[in-house]
Amino acid sequence: MNDSVKVDVWSDIACPWCYIGKRKFEAGVSAFGGPVEVEYHSFELSPDTPVDFEGSEAEFLSQHKGLPVEQAQQMIDQVAGIAAQVDLHYDYDALRHTNTVKAHQVIHLAKQHGKQLEMVERLFAAYFERGEHVGQDDSLADLAAEVGIDRDEVLATLRDDSQLAAVRADQSQAQAYGINGVPFFVIDGKYGVSGAQDPAAFEQVLRQVVALRDSTPQEVAETTQRAEDDAAADAGVTR
Repeated sequence: MNDSVKVDVWSDIACPWCYIGKRKFEAGVSAFGGPVEVEYHSFELSPDTPVDFEGSEAEFLSQHKGLPVEQAQQMIDQVAGIAAQVDLHYDYDALRHTNTVKAHQVIHLAKQHGKQLEMVERLFAAYFERGEHVGQDDSLADLAAEVGIDRDEVLATLRDDSQLAAVRADQSQAQAYGINGVPFFVIDGKYGVSGAQDPAAFEQVLRQVVALRDSTPQEVAETTQRAEDDAAADAGVTR
Protein backbone atom coordinates (compact mmCIF):
# COMPACT_ATOMS: atom_id res chain seq x y z
CA MET A 1 0.00 0.00 0.00
CA ASN A 2 2.87 2.39 -0.77
CA ASP A 3 0.96 4.19 -3.51
CA SER A 4 -2.27 5.96 -2.70
CA VAL A 5 -5.54 4.88 -4.26
CA LYS A 6 -7.18 7.66 -6.27
CA VAL A 7 -10.95 7.93 -5.81
CA ASP A 8 -12.99 10.32 -7.95
CA VAL A 9 -16.43 11.02 -6.52
CA TRP A 10 -19.33 12.41 -8.51
CA SER A 11 -21.94 13.96 -6.24
CA ASP A 12 -24.37 16.84 -5.79
CA ILE A 13 -24.68 19.00 -2.70
CA ALA A 14 -28.48 18.62 -2.85
CA CYS A 15 -28.26 14.80 -2.88
CA PRO A 16 -29.08 13.31 0.55
CA TRP A 17 -27.56 9.96 -0.39
CA CYS A 18 -24.31 11.68 -1.37
CA TYR A 19 -23.76 13.01 2.15
CA ILE A 20 -24.68 9.61 3.61
CA GLY A 21 -22.39 7.95 1.07
CA LYS A 22 -19.59 10.33 2.01
CA ARG A 23 -19.78 9.24 5.64
CA LYS A 24 -19.90 5.54 4.76
CA PHE A 25 -17.03 5.91 2.32
CA GLU A 26 -14.94 7.71 4.94
CA ALA A 27 -15.58 4.86 7.37
CA GLY A 28 -14.52 2.37 4.71
CA VAL A 29 -11.33 4.33 4.04
CA SER A 30 -10.56 4.38 7.76
CA ALA A 31 -10.95 0.59 7.96
CA PHE A 32 -8.85 0.15 4.82
CA GLY A 33 -5.99 1.99 6.49
CA GLY A 34 -4.00 2.80 3.36
CA PRO A 35 -3.46 6.16 1.67
CA VAL A 36 -6.42 7.35 -0.38
CA GLU A 37 -6.59 10.50 -2.49
CA VAL A 38 -10.13 11.81 -2.96
CA GLU A 39 -11.34 14.31 -5.55
CA TYR A 40 -14.92 15.47 -5.90
CA HIS A 41 -16.63 16.14 -9.23
CA SER A 42 -19.78 17.99 -10.20
CA PHE A 43 -23.15 16.42 -10.89
CA GLU A 44 -26.48 18.27 -10.94
CA LEU A 45 -29.53 16.19 -10.08
CA SER A 46 -31.96 18.99 -10.93
CA PRO A 47 -30.24 21.67 -13.03
CA ASP A 48 -33.55 23.42 -13.70
CA THR A 49 -34.17 24.10 -10.00
CA PRO A 50 -34.57 27.81 -9.23
CA VAL A 51 -32.12 29.51 -6.87
CA ASP A 52 -34.95 30.31 -4.50
CA PHE A 53 -37.49 27.50 -4.56
CA GLU A 54 -40.73 28.52 -2.88
CA GLY A 55 -41.96 25.53 -0.94
CA SER A 56 -40.95 22.65 1.27
CA GLU A 57 -38.64 19.81 0.35
CA ALA A 58 -41.62 17.48 0.23
CA GLU A 59 -43.34 19.81 -2.23
CA PHE A 60 -40.24 19.95 -4.41
CA LEU A 61 -39.86 16.17 -4.40
CA SER A 62 -43.56 15.79 -5.16
CA GLN A 63 -43.24 18.02 -8.21
CA HIS A 64 -39.94 16.53 -9.33
CA LYS A 65 -40.97 12.89 -9.00
CA GLY A 66 -44.67 13.25 -9.73
CA LEU A 67 -45.65 11.86 -6.32
CA PRO A 68 -48.28 12.84 -3.78
CA VAL A 69 -46.82 15.17 -1.14
CA GLU A 70 -47.58 12.62 1.58
CA GLN A 71 -45.56 9.94 -0.19
CA ALA A 72 -42.71 12.37 -0.79
CA GLN A 73 -42.69 13.21 2.92
CA GLN A 74 -42.50 9.53 3.80
CA MET A 75 -39.45 9.18 1.55
CA ILE A 76 -37.83 12.19 3.20
CA ASP A 77 -38.47 10.82 6.68
CA GLN A 78 -36.95 7.49 5.68
CA VAL A 79 -33.80 9.13 4.33
CA ALA A 80 -33.47 11.28 7.45
CA GLY A 81 -33.63 8.12 9.56
CA ILE A 82 -30.85 6.49 7.52
CA ALA A 83 -28.75 9.66 7.79
CA ALA A 84 -29.11 9.55 11.57
CA GLN A 85 -27.54 6.08 11.55
CA VAL A 86 -24.27 7.65 10.32
CA ASP A 87 -24.55 10.55 12.78
CA LEU A 88 -25.97 13.08 10.31
CA HIS A 89 -28.88 15.19 11.47
CA TYR A 90 -30.92 16.25 8.46
CA ASP A 91 -33.21 19.19 9.15
CA TYR A 92 -35.69 19.16 6.31
CA ASP A 93 -37.87 21.77 7.99
CA ALA A 94 -35.05 24.31 7.70
CA LEU A 95 -33.61 23.08 4.37
CA ARG A 96 -33.61 25.67 1.57
CA HIS A 97 -33.87 23.90 -1.76
CA THR A 98 -31.83 25.63 -4.43
CA ASN A 99 -29.87 25.30 -7.64
CA THR A 100 -26.38 23.91 -6.95
CA VAL A 101 -24.35 24.97 -10.00
CA LYS A 102 -22.74 27.87 -8.10
CA ALA A 103 -21.90 25.62 -5.17
CA HIS A 104 -20.08 23.34 -7.61
CA GLN A 105 -18.11 26.32 -8.92
CA VAL A 106 -17.04 27.12 -5.36
CA ILE A 107 -15.93 23.51 -4.88
CA HIS A 108 -13.70 23.81 -7.94
CA LEU A 109 -12.26 27.07 -6.65
CA ALA A 110 -11.61 25.41 -3.30
CA LYS A 111 -9.73 22.62 -5.08
CA GLN A 112 -7.30 25.19 -6.46
CA HIS A 113 -6.60 26.26 -2.87
CA GLY A 114 -6.18 22.71 -1.57
CA LYS A 115 -9.41 22.98 0.42
CA GLN A 116 -11.86 20.99 -1.67
CA LEU A 117 -12.68 18.34 0.94
CA GLU A 118 -13.30 20.96 3.62
CA MET A 119 -15.52 22.92 1.25
CA VAL A 120 -17.58 19.87 0.26
CA GLU A 121 -18.17 18.97 3.90
CA ARG A 122 -19.11 22.53 4.81
CA LEU A 123 -21.61 22.78 1.96
CA PHE A 124 -23.25 19.46 2.80
CA ALA A 125 -23.63 20.47 6.44
CA ALA A 126 -24.94 23.89 5.44
CA TYR A 127 -27.59 22.39 3.19
CA PHE A 128 -28.82 19.37 5.10
CA GLU A 129 -28.16 20.20 8.75
CA ARG A 130 -28.04 23.97 9.18
CA GLY A 131 -30.67 25.37 6.86
CA GLU A 132 -28.16 27.68 5.17
CA HIS A 133 -28.46 28.85 1.57
CA VAL A 134 -25.98 27.25 -0.84
CA GLY A 135 -27.25 28.89 -4.01
CA GLN A 136 -26.70 32.61 -3.46
CA ASP A 137 -23.40 34.40 -4.05
CA ASP A 138 -23.13 36.12 -0.67
CA SER A 139 -23.98 33.03 1.35
CA LEU A 140 -21.54 30.91 -0.65
CA ALA A 141 -18.82 33.50 -0.11
CA ASP A 142 -19.49 33.39 3.63
CA LEU A 143 -19.32 29.60 3.69
CA ALA A 144 -16.09 29.55 1.69
CA ALA A 145 -14.54 32.13 4.00
CA GLU A 146 -15.15 29.75 6.90
CA VAL A 147 -12.73 27.24 5.34
CA GLY A 148 -10.13 29.92 4.55
CA ILE A 149 -10.95 31.06 1.02
CA ASP A 150 -10.98 34.78 0.30
CA ARG A 151 -14.54 36.03 0.18
CA ASP A 152 -13.91 38.55 -2.59
CA GLU A 153 -12.30 35.87 -4.75
CA VAL A 154 -15.41 33.72 -4.39
CA LEU A 155 -17.68 36.60 -5.38
CA ALA A 156 -15.51 37.36 -8.42
CA THR A 157 -15.51 33.69 -9.44
CA LEU A 158 -19.30 33.50 -9.26
CA ARG A 159 -19.77 36.83 -11.00
CA ASP A 160 -17.56 35.78 -13.93
CA ASP A 161 -18.56 32.07 -13.95
CA SER A 162 -14.84 31.38 -14.15
CA GLN A 163 -15.23 27.83 -12.81
CA LEU A 164 -18.29 26.95 -14.86
CA ALA A 165 -16.21 25.26 -17.58
CA ALA A 166 -14.72 22.95 -14.95
CA VAL A 167 -18.21 22.05 -13.74
CA ARG A 168 -19.33 21.26 -17.28
CA ALA A 169 -16.19 19.18 -17.88
CA ASP A 170 -17.05 17.05 -14.84
CA GLN A 171 -20.57 16.57 -16.14
CA SER A 172 -19.28 15.58 -19.58
CA GLN A 173 -16.96 13.04 -17.97
CA ALA A 174 -19.88 11.62 -16.01
CA GLN A 175 -21.76 11.12 -19.27
CA ALA A 176 -18.73 9.43 -20.81
CA TYR A 177 -18.58 7.04 -17.86
CA GLY A 178 -22.31 6.39 -18.11
CA ILE A 179 -23.00 7.86 -14.68
CA ASN A 180 -26.69 8.70 -14.36
CA GLY A 181 -27.01 8.76 -10.59
CA VAL A 182 -24.95 9.81 -7.59
CA PRO A 183 -23.01 9.24 -5.48
CA PHE A 184 -20.70 7.42 -7.85
CA PHE A 185 -17.13 6.47 -6.98
CA VAL A 186 -14.47 5.77 -9.62
CA ILE A 187 -11.49 4.00 -8.06
CA ASP A 188 -8.07 4.05 -9.71
CA GLY A 189 -9.80 5.32 -12.84
CA LYS A 190 -11.00 1.78 -13.59
CA TYR A 191 -13.56 0.51 -11.10
CA GLY A 192 -16.95 2.05 -10.43
CA VAL A 193 -18.99 1.84 -7.23
CA SER A 194 -22.51 3.25 -7.29
CA GLY A 195 -24.53 4.44 -4.32
CA ALA A 196 -24.10 4.84 -0.58
CA GLN A 197 -22.66 1.38 0.04
CA ASP A 198 -21.82 0.07 3.50
CA PRO A 199 -18.32 0.88 4.81
CA ALA A 200 -17.30 -2.77 4.52
CA ALA A 201 -18.06 -2.71 0.80
CA PHE A 202 -15.84 0.32 0.26
CA GLU A 203 -13.07 -1.25 2.34
CA GLN A 204 -13.28 -4.45 0.30
CA VAL A 205 -13.15 -2.63 -3.02
CA LEU A 206 -10.13 -0.59 -1.97
CA ARG A 207 -8.30 -3.74 -0.87
CA GLN A 208 -9.20 -5.54 -4.09
CA VAL A 209 -8.01 -2.61 -6.20
CA VAL A 210 -4.62 -2.64 -4.49
CA ALA A 211 -4.38 -6.43 -4.84
CA LEU A 212 -5.21 -6.28 -8.54
CA ARG A 213 -2.60 -3.65 -9.39
CA ASP A 214 0.09 -6.30 -9.91
CA SER A 215 -2.24 -8.78 -11.59
CA THR A 216 -2.20 -9.67 -15.27
CA PRO A 217 -5.21 -8.72 -17.43
CA GLN A 218 -6.29 -12.37 -17.41
CA GLU A 219 -6.18 -12.52 -13.61
CA VAL A 220 -8.21 -9.31 -13.40
CA ALA A 221 -10.80 -10.76 -15.80
CA GLU A 222 -11.01 -13.99 -13.80
CA THR A 223 -11.40 -12.10 -10.52
CA THR A 224 -14.11 -9.91 -12.03
CA GLN A 225 -15.92 -12.97 -13.40
CA ARG A 226 -15.83 -14.68 -10.01
CA ALA A 227 -17.23 -11.57 -8.35
CA GLU A 228 -20.05 -11.41 -10.91
CA ASP A 229 -20.80 -15.12 -10.44
CA ASP A 230 -20.88 -14.71 -6.66
CA ALA A 231 -23.21 -11.74 -6.96
CA ALA A 232 -25.49 -13.66 -9.32
CA ALA A 233 -25.54 -16.63 -6.96
CA ASP A 234 -26.45 -14.38 -4.04
CA ALA A 235 -29.30 -12.99 -6.08
CA GLY A 236 -30.53 -16.47 -7.05
CA VAL A 237 -29.67 -16.01 -10.72
CA THR A 238 -28.48 -18.99 -12.77
CA ARG A 239 -26.08 -18.20 -15.58
